[in-house]
Amino acid sequence: MDIHHFLEPIIVLIGWTMLVWVWMYATRIPAMNQAAINPDDARHPGTYGHLLPSNVRAVADNHNHLHEQPTVFYAVMFFAALTGGADPVALNLAWAYVGARVLHSLVQILMSKVIPRFVIFALGSLILITLVIKELIRTFS
Repeated sequence: MDIHHFLEPIIVLIGWTMLVWVWMYATRIPAMNQAAINPDDARHPGTYGHLLPSNVRAVADNHNHLHEQPTVFYAVMFFAALTGGADPVALNLAWAYVGARVLHSLVQILMSKVIPRFVIFALGSLILITLVIKELIRTFS
């Protein structure tokens, strides 16, 4: 398998993370201005979160989420790429995981329903766990 194609899901998820980052600032800065929040007074996370609309907080929350679990995804994908695990099964799992993360973002940012978001998150987690287990088995068998 061409390693370039195997690594494409990584750069797509990184690109999505950057898009959410822009979305976060595009919503947060105007909301902070509207709430008359002085950025120097908001040095600590959550200091004035209660003054921001829920939809603005949702974008920032999702941006943070894209820096949590996906780090495991990046690590396992690079591990697989560097140690011979770049196969079609891993690639399909990777694309499924990226799809789940993007869908999770959209549901978290655009809807206020926790259950659908949780279901998507759980599905993405199971996909990632499957990818990790696949690599553990491949590595130690």
